[in-house]
Amino acid sequence: MLGMKLIPQLDKIKKQSTDELADDLSALSVAIERLNTMVSHGESNRHDLLNAVAAVKGYSEMLLDSDDAVVGTVRVAITEMTDALIRTTTSTSTPESLPPATRSLDTFEGCTILVVDDLPENLDLMSRLLGKMQCNVVTAASGREAIDRLGDTEIDIVLLDLVMPEIDGREVLAQIKAHEQLRALPVIMISGRMDMDQIIDCIQMGAEDYLLKPVNSVLLSARIKSGIERKRWHDKEEQYREQLEKREQFIRQTFGRYISDAIVDEILEKPEGLQLGGDLRNVTLMMSDIRSFTTLVEHLPPEQVVALLNRYLGKMTDIILHYGGTIDEFLGDAVLAAFGAPTQSEHHATQAVTCAIEMQAAMAEVNAENKAEGLPEVQMAIALNTGEVVAGNIGSERRSKYGFVGHQVNVTSRIEDDARPNEILISEQTLLAIDNSQFIVGDSRTVHAKGMAGMLTVYPIEGVLSDG
Repeated sequence: MLGMKLIPQLDKIKKQSTDELADDLSALSVAIERLNTMVSHGESNRHDLLNAVAAVKGYSEMLLDSDDAVVGTVRVAITEMTDALIRTTTSTSTPESLPPATRSLDTFEGCTILVVDDLPENLDLMSRLLGKMQCNVVTAASGREAIDRLGDTEIDIVLLDLVMPEIDGREVLAQIKAHEQLRALPVIMISGRMDMDQIIDCIQMGAEDYLLKPVNSVLLSARIKSGIERKRWHDKEEQYREQLEKREQFIRQTFGRYISDAIVDEILEKPEGLQLGGDLRNVTLMMSDIRSFTTLVEHLPPEQVVALLNRYLGKMTDIILHYGGTIDEFLGDAVLAAFGAPTQSEHHATQAVTCAIEMQAAMAEVNAENKAEGLPEVQMAIALNTGEVVAGNIGSERRSKYGFVGHQVNVTSRIEDDARPNEILISEQTLLAIDNSQFIVGDSRTVHAKGMAGMLTVYPIEGVLSDG
C-alpha cells in the first residue's frame, strides 16, 4: 500500500527533529494512513479520494522543500511515494507533475490570508504552508463561515476551495465580487478538479487564479505576492480617490462662500469654465439693500456692524441659493444676484419673485434677533428686472469672477433706487415673464431712470395669492 512502509521511518526521525518538523512529519503520517484506509475500504467518492491524495502530496511537497538534514534521510522514499501517487491517479496535469521550482518561498509578514475549505486536513496543510511564509492565517470550514470572517476581519487574500456543501466556493466568490467593499479583494480558487469550464467561469467572475490541489508551494507564493501587489495598488488608488473627493469637497465648501455653488460646479466639472468670456443670457436680476443703513450704524462699534450685516446677508444668501439664484457680489449691505445663469431655467422670473417674497418675510426673524442683541431693526428694498445680459467670466487671467454686464443691470439699479422700504418692485419685463395669477400685483407707477431716456413702468409685488 502506498507510503505505509514510510511511516516507521517518519516515526523514527521525528525523535531527532525540531518540534515544528516533527509536527509536519506526523501530519504526513496521518495523511498516508487516511488515504490507505479509504482505498482499503473501497471509497468511491472521487472528490474525497482526490482530497486525500492531495493532502499526502501536499505534506510531502512541504517536507521536500525543507533543507533540514533529517528530512534528507527519507527524501528518496518520499519522492518515490509522490511519484507513485502521480502515476496511480488521474491528476497528472497538476502543477506538481512539472519539474520542481528551485526558488525559495517568499515571506509575507503582516499579510492576513483567509483559507476556506470544508476538510480539516486541507485547512491544516494550507495553514502550515502559509505559516512557513510568515502569513497570518484565518480559517473557515464553510462558505457561510467565510462570509462571516470577511465581515469581522481585515483580510488581504482569500484562498477558496471550490467544492463545499451548502454554499460552495463559486457562490462565495460571487458574493465577494458583488460587495462594494470586498470586490477588490484577491481570491485564488483551489480545487482538485481540472475542469476547464469551471476555471474559465471563476476567472470571469473575478478570481485572481485557479490552482489545483495539492498546491505547489512556490507557485502559491508567487500568486500571493502578485495578489498582494494588486491589492496594494488598488488600496493606493482608493486612498488617492478619497483624497481627491475630500479636496474637491474642500474647494466646494471654501469657494462656495465666495461664489455660487452653480459656478463652482461649472469650474470643477468643465475645465473651459475657467476661460474668460461670456454669452448672452436672458435672466432676472435682483438688487436689494438695507434702507438708510449708513445712518443706522454710524454710531455702532465695528463688531456690531459686522454682526448685523452677517446676520442679514447670511439669511438672504440661504434664501437666494435655495431658489437657484447666483450671487454676483455683496456691496456693503447691498446684494446683486441673478436667476437663470449659469444654470438655465425657463421660470427664472417666477423663481426670483418667489425668492424676494420669502426674503422680505425673513426680515421679521432678522429683526427679532437684532432686537434681542440690542441692535437696530432694519428694512430692506428689493428690485427685480428681466432681460438680456452678458453672463460669464469677467476680469483678467490672474483675477476674474463670474458676473453680469449690460444695460439691464443699470435698469435694475435705477428700479432699486426707487424701491421703498419693505417693498419688492419689479419691471414691466418681469411682470410679463411671471404668471400673474400667482401673485398680488399693486398699481403701477413710473420711474425716471437717471441717465436713461424715457420713463420706466414698475409694479410692486404685495404678496402671493392663496390657492383658495
